[in-house]
Amino acid sequence: MTISLRTRLAILAPLLVLGLLVDQLSKLWAISALQGGPRFSFLFDTLRLTYAENTGAFLGLGTNLPPHLRFVIFTALVGVFLAALLIYLLWSKEMDRLSLAALGLVFVGGFSNFIDRAQNEGAVVDFLNMGFGSLRTGIFNLADVYIMVGAGLLIFGQWWLDRRKSA
Repeated sequence: MTISLRTRLAILAPLLVLGLLVDQLSKLWAISALQGGPRFSFLFDTLRLTYAENTGAFLGLGTNLPPHLRFVIFTALVGVFLAALLIYLLWSKEMDRLSLAALGLVFVGGFSNFIDRAQNEGAVVDFLNMGFGSLRTGIFNLADVYIMVGAGLLIFGQWWLDRRKSA
């Protein structure tokens, strides 16, 4: 199914603007309210708010790499990937609306973290932690949530489309 550029922009623009705004504002709040300060706990310690800076990838992978290599991988290569993804989002001939929205979420999450890295010497601001007792996630941010929801929608969407085609 071919989606016009106008329709793509109508789907992507609000997603990108709102996604960036909410994520960047949440990170500014985390810096002002949590950096060097308290840790908050909610819902019987299921959700914790605590400040962290991540110089690696997901869950800190690659944090111990040399700084120049971290820059190449997590800033330069991610920038190239994001540019390619944006071109794909705008010009791909075969894309359904669900895939467009899902990849749009991946893009906005990646782009917001890219902005962090560009402004914070390669670090991303993280502040969310979830779990029960000692079983906890790593510390993450809303941009990471966008990426994971987008990836989940891609997987679910493909499964759903395949199921509809075979029925």
